[in-house]
Amino acid sequence: MFLDILWIIAGLVMIIVGSDWLVEGASGIARKYGISEFVIGMTIVGIGTSMPELVASVISAIGGHGDMALGNVTGSNICNTLLILGVTALISPVSYTRSNIRKDIPFAIAVSLFLLLVLYNGFGLFGGAPGISRVDALSLLLIFAVFMIDSFKSAKNGADDEASTAKPMPMGKAILFVILGLAGLIFGGRFFVDHTVSIAERFHVSEAFISITLMAVGTSLPELATCVVAAMKGKNQLALGNVIGSNIFNITLIIGTSAAISPFEIQSISSVDMAMVMVSIILLWLAAFTFKRRKLDRIEGAIFLLAYIAYITYLSMNI
Repeated sequence: MFLDILWIIAGLVMIIVGSDWLVEGASGIARKYGISEFVIGMTIVGIGTSMPELVASVISAIGGHGDMALGNVTGSNICNTLLILGVTALISPVSYTRSNIRKDIPFAIAVSLFLLLVLYNGFGLFGGAPGISRVDALSLLLIFAVFMIDSFKSAKNGADDEASTAKPMPMGKAILFVILGLAGLIFGGRFFVDHTVSIAERFHVSEAFISITLMAVGTSLPELATCVVAAMKGKNQLALGNVIGSNIFNITLIIGTSAAISPFEIQSISSVDMAMVMVSIILLWLAAFTFKRRKLDRIEGAIFLLAYIAYITYLSMNI
């Protein structure tokens, strides 16, 4: 028990330090090349903070537990949007750019809808059991490739004013900060999750409840830590990009890779869970038009948190 607590503390320290270094390094790269912090957050940081989900899902797929891979992505995307952006907005309201409203979030909505279409075989039009085939997986991976190419092609569009006014960090130092920051997030998150679960099991908390709460939040700790630090540093576009990018990567790269390894059918993931993926990302888009236009403010952040709590409560009552 005592060693578990020490590892949890060590994991949290690694997450906090790693997120700080990752934000600083990513911002340094953005300033150096005139790339917007949103694009850096959506690509480099987004992929990096999605590594725990990728590792967990691929291992599940290799072990023949594809349904766990889908559950991991589903829970993480809901957590990213409602919990993480909710907390971020409470710390510092998140502003939307025109591109966020017209392109970035709608693309995330389209990707989520595409997942539902392939998962439920065109909502029953093509018959068969709900699941992800290798053809579906290749389609998702193709979307991932197109998304990455398009992101970097338009990387300098809408670059931050900060890029030209702030003194850039030396490139070698910025890259080192990104690598060390990602390592801290990944290993710190792993230590935190593993030893939190160990303590929970000692107190005979059910595995179902652990997976719904601790594991879903645990694999999203890198995103949470990165977004909170970014918000505290006033880099809210990096935080927003991190969440949108992570959600897109989770669906296209992680489910695509997992199903390419081992196609799977739905077993324990309900339609309510999948619907919440769509509802959460649509709420993020609608928030741009309510209260303070083009901004996710503190009121909406609180609403997001309440929605997440309500969802977790619903799951807890239906274990």
